[in-house]
Amino acid sequence: ITEHLPEVLADFLFRHPNLDIDLQEMPSLRIVHTLREGAADLGIVSDAVDTHALDTLPFRDDPLVLIMPPDHPLAHGATPNFSDTLHHDYVGLSANSALAVYLEEQALHAGVRMQIRIRAEGFDGVIRMVARGAGLAIVPLAAIERRAVDQPFKCVALQEAWAQRKLLLCARSFAGLPGYARALLDALCVANRTGSL
Repeated sequence: ITEHLPEVLADFLFRHPNLDIDLQEMPSLRIVHTLREGAADLGIVSDAVDTHALDTLPFRDDPLVLIMPPDHPLAHGATPNFSDTLHHDYVGLSANSALAVYLEEQALHAGVRMQIRIRAEGFDGVIRMVARGAGLAIVPLAAIERRAVDQPFKCVALQEAWAQRKLLLCARSFAGLPGYARALLDALCVANRTGSL
């Protein structure tokens, strides 16, 4: 929501003054379920979830990166893998954020729980805390690229396949969307093609 949608949604609402958007962040699995149940028109999900019986279109590459204070023990030497980082403190997002849930699932697959030292409401707060030495964090690369580099931290690409996320637009049926949802889908597709997200 914070990295890819604010400008395109604001532009869409400006062009359609009679429409409102109910935007909710939730884990991809829950979005897919909500779409299948007909409780939402459109969703944006990670390609890691099963989207069978839904229409999908590619939306954005959304790789995750590890950030750390420049003097952190993992900042020197070979690039750590995710399981190596799990023995260190993390700065996390709020516990109910989609990315927090996703990362904690990945840690459990590795057989370890994440050591969350503190949680922040958004990527900016997470990045600022990491830069001041509070711990490690995993954030979308887009969150790093979007901000001015005014605080020191080291950023490394995660090598795990699950961190090479791709986001998909999805619906029960693109052809069956109501007019307002089709207009929003078209705006998202145009913005994605022109790189204006």
